[in-house]
Formats: sequence, structure tokens, C-alpha cells
Amino acid sequence: MKPPHGPLVVGTNRPAARFYKGGAKIDAFRSLPPGLDHTPEDWVASTTPVRGAAPAGLTTLPDGTLLLDAVRKDPIAWLGAGHVARWGADSMILVKLLDAGQRLPVHAHPDDAFAATELASAHGKAEAWFILEPGDVYLGLRADIDRAGLARLVRTQDTTTLLRLLNKVAVAKNDSVTVPPGTLHAIGKSVLLAEVQQPSDLSILLEWEGFAVDGAAEGHLGLGFDRALEAVNIQATAPRQIGDLVRRAALEGPALPTFTKAWFRLDRTTSSAGYGPGFAIIIATEGSSRLISTAGTLNMAKGTTAVVPAATGPITVKTDGAALIARPPAA
Repeated sequence: MKPPHGPLVVGTNRPAARFYKGGAKIDAFRSLPPGLDHTPEDWVASTTPVRGAAPAGLTTLPDGTLLLDAVRKDPIAWLGAGHVARWGADSMILVKLLDAGQRLPVHAHPDDAFAATELASAHGKAEAWFILEPGDVYLGLRADIDRAGLARLVRTQDTTTLLRLLNKVAVAKNDSVTVPPGTLHAIGKSVLLAEVQQPSDLSILLEWEGFAVDGAAEGHLGLGFDRALEAVNIQATAPRQIGDLVRRAALEGPALPTFTKAWFRLDRTTSSAGYGPGFAIIIATEGSSRLISTAGTLNMAKGTTAVVPAATGPITVKTDGAALIARPPAA
């Protein structure tokens, strides 16, 4: 494609045949006709493939070019000189829409050190959720557990006990939830959310009964559960910590705790907000929004998603509803 200048609308990007149900709420959010079940994730402006299934997960731009290829061809135009000087052509971010058509299995993601040492991966996976439709989530252990006890629950698939060990948290529209690496978690049925995360597809599954996956074979990232479970935080996530991780009614400005800026940035606006040059992903979540830059004005109805190259320069997002602005960490 030609060197990027202005923002580009990116369409739905739904990896097929995922192991859990969902997808209808994404169809409705994007004003699309009903699609297939088991398409519960929409990978937005993604340069990250589904683990072991590339090119699934990678976003295609309007001219047919993969965003990943475009970024690799002209990383400074897409990501900015400072970003490239620090991280190369790595976008450092993955954004998804997620519709939990059933409760997700209890799982965790490795941190950077574990991912590098055990999986030769550039990234672990910290993630955060912005809640678009309410429900329950499960976040961290209520009490410490030893690794032998945790391994036994996985081996016997005692999912009732496993789920009971986690903090159950009711979340409302416009809440945000941060999930540090290693934290056991699950998303409850009916929740619709926007997720921002490190750009990897690394999950350790602790349960799989009732899901379309052979967790005994695929749930340990090829490491075996003895090694994979070393990535899991077995210490309790206390109520005070839950209070730090769950932000209620994140209505305007930064939507996440300050410490998450080492991984990614997520802002919300309900009126008007300006941002300096840099790679960004915009989701119009309510009403009508306008993405204004030197390239002109891009009108965005609810459910529209767009990617902004750094070469666009400063942008302003104006809305009569709400919009999310996701960005990689600052260089």
C-alpha cells in the first residue's frame, strides 16, 4: 500500500471456530447481520496472529494488505520514530472485542520473563477489559493455594472447586478491569467488552470441560502442566487489590490504573479529546464520533473501528456518545 497518512476504518476480523460460544453481541454492536457462533472475538487492527494458525487474527486493510506487512514495510510511518527506536516494528498492542456467549474457562497468561524463557516469545500477556455490557467476572484467588493443590484441581477437572476459589466480581457498563500476568481469571456469560492487551496469544487453561478444546493436550502451551502452572500466581488477590484492579465508571480520560501504562494505554471520551502523533486504535462505542486530523474528518458510527498511523500527526476525537482510544505504551 501507499505510505499511510490518515486514519483507516478496519472491518470485523473474527477468527473462526474458537473454543467457546459467542459472537451475536459483536454482530449487534457492529450492526452486522447475524453470523456464526463460536466467533466471540474480533481482533481489531491486529498485527498478532492466532497462535499456531496464522494468518488468522491478522487484520487486512481496505486495500487488501495485511496491517502486519504494512507496519513492517514502513514502521516509522505507522508507529513513530521514537516507538521504532525502542521496540522496532512491534506494535506493542492487541485490541479485541469479546462476547462471552458462555462463561470462559479459568485460565491465566504468562508474564514477559516466563514467555521469553520458556516460549521464546517477545511478550507475555497483561490485559485489561472495558465493560460494554454487564455481568460477572472472576479475578484472582480468594486465598493462597499450593501448586500441588492447584495441579490436582486441573488434573481432576474439579472446576466447581476451582471457580469457587476465585473472586467473583459484578461489573457494570463502563467499568474497567485489569488482569496482570499470572492472575487466574474468567469472564462470565453475557459480558461484552473491549480488551486491550500485550500482543500475544498465550493462554494456560485450567479447565476445559464443556468447551470445544482438548485442554489436556493444548492447555499448557506445549510445556506440560507442571511447567506451565509455574506461570500462575498462587497467592491471593486481596479485596484491596481487587479495588486497585477494578475501576468503577471509567467515564472520561484514562480508563485504567496508572501502572498499566507500561503495557498499554486506554482512554475514553464522551465529548472531545486530543492526542499527539502515534499509533492508535479507535472504537466508537456509543452514538456518533468524528476522528479529526490533517487528513480530514472520519465519521464513525457506533461499532466502527479505525486504526491511526503515527504519520497522521495529532488527532482529535469528538463524540456525542463515547469512544475508546487504545495506544501502545509511550516510547
